[in-house]
Amino acid sequence: MSEDPVRSGKFGDYGGQYVPEVLMPAVEELADAYERYVLENEDGFVDEFRRHLREFGGRPTPLSHAANLSERYGTEVYLKREDLLHGGAHKLNNALGQVLLAKYMGKERVVAETGAGQHGTATAMACAYLDMPCEIYMGRTDVNRQRPNVFRMRIHDAEVNPVDAGSGTLKEAINETMRDWATNVEDTHYVVGSVVGPHPFPAMVRDFQSVISEELREQSREQLGQLPEAVIACAGGGSNTMGAFSAFIGSAELFGAPTGAHEPAPDVDLLAVEAGGAELGVDADEGYAPNSASLTTGSEGVLHGARTKLLQTDEGQIVESHSVSAGLDYAGVGPELAHLVDEGRVTPVSVGDDAALEAFHCLSREEGIIPALESSHAIAYLEEYEGEGPVVVNVSGRGDKDLDTVIEESAERDLDVAPSMEVFEQ
Repeated sequence: MSEDPVRSGKFGDYGGQYVPEVLMPAVEELADAYERYVLENEDGFVDEFRRHLREFGGRPTPLSHAANLSERYGTEVYLKREDLLHGGAHKLNNALGQVLLAKYMGKERVVAETGAGQHGTATAMACAYLDMPCEIYMGRTDVNRQRPNVFRMRIHDAEVNPVDAGSGTLKEAINETMRDWATNVEDTHYVVGSVVGPHPFPAMVRDFQSVISEELREQSREQLGQLPEAVIACAGGGSNTMGAFSAFIGSAELFGAPTGAHEPAPDVDLLAVEAGGAELGVDADEGYAPNSASLTTGSEGVLHGARTKLLQTDEGQIVESHSVSAGLDYAGVGPELAHLVDEGRVTPVSVGDDAALEAFHCLSREEGIIPALESSHAIAYLEEYEGEGPVVVNVSGRGDKDLDTVIEESAERDLDVAPSMEVFEQ
């Protein structure tokens, strides 16, 4: 592979292509397509991608001043509103890019995995829009706790395959999607939903999501007159995190970006908020981590085709992770994000389940915005943020899909901030 990190997929000690031999032709074919169409804009691919983001996705999304949160925390808070993207989450950026790329590659079918259902929904929407057959794998546990998104996928004519293995969450869904891809490599493209997997997926997904930070920089200059002091984003696999951070790091520059939109900005703090769940750490005897904080408590290993930081035992067995948020419930993280933490460019922090639920209610009550439980972790960190601002929080998605979970969890935990439900009592 090339020594160029963009083309080699190596981020320090992390990344690479750890896949079965049967998948190498598909990975190499995809790497070639990534270089030609995404990096070099062959046949105007990126021009068409940006057009679809505008006309179908509704970009740019706004950067909104959160007046009530600013008063509450004593610092100027702004929200990057990816929840207002068509479909209600940042996932559409990458799904549109990969489904379009599959058409340029001559593929006849796409498969995808999903945890919270937002990536599955976005892929199903993109496939309906671009006329591509679509099949989605989703853990049984996630199917049950994300029923509205499962219905949305079916509305868009996507097949949804529940996965019963293991804990029935994202890790098992990825395993099944990998098996499908390995069996049907000739005519199928795997739309990976995060900055994980073998090269070129981590770099390619980051590039498609980089429109978030590209816009954020331009909007900050126009509305704030300066770049923000810090950008805060939740981190599971890391797609919205790298999307919100990449233009400040200078690790991606998609064709057609405004001049200077991707120049490194080392003075902007980048905070990745992981799911602290019930508590940090790994219980190796039980094979369980009561959190999904790979950057904070993980160790180096290989999962789903890449070397990165993982929640695992000393013997290298991947453990089951936990988060009240299905979209953050993953035992690994993107390799570039792991490298940026090692380099000190990104600071990992964590927020527990209770704090995330309280933030869900806080943003709904204070600003009239119902955030996804994933995004609620980023909002919750404002309670601990000690800077002077201005600070930007990436609201990666809207929380309609999480209402059943929030009603159940708020009652079970007897959260004071939750609204009374006595109106439903007989």
